[in-house]
Amino acid sequence: MPGYKLQDAPFVVPVNDGKLIEEFFGLASIEASGISFAHMIAPPGWSEPFQTPEFDEITYIISGKKQFEIEGKIIVLEKNKAICVYRNTRVRYSNPFVEPVEYISVCIPAFSIEKVNRE
Repeated sequence: MPGYKLQDAPFVVPVNDGKLIEEFFGLASIEASGISFAHMIAPPGWSEPFQTPEFDEITYIISGKKQFEIEGKIIVLEKNKAICVYRNTRVRYSNPFVEPVEYISVCIPAFSIEKVNRE
């Protein structure tokens, strides 16, 4: 067994909100529970409900803008910027802008629908 895992076939998470989620490493793709790494594209007008995840989530913006509502404060992240939203923090993610947002998300431990705690 080699000392690495080359991933060229990410797990595409089925969603019905127009967002593309390609998990390269994590629970759904390789059954890794410690960390997840995903490439995402969210269309204009996309949003999720508030959530209080049981994992840290790092987001890096490749293009476009993404809005974060964190405990009553609005933060807009743009290209080449990153943020870490710590576990047990109430947050809402959205793209109220006119262009898609492309970004990388890293969750520690790995993202799990059971631990996202959406409202």
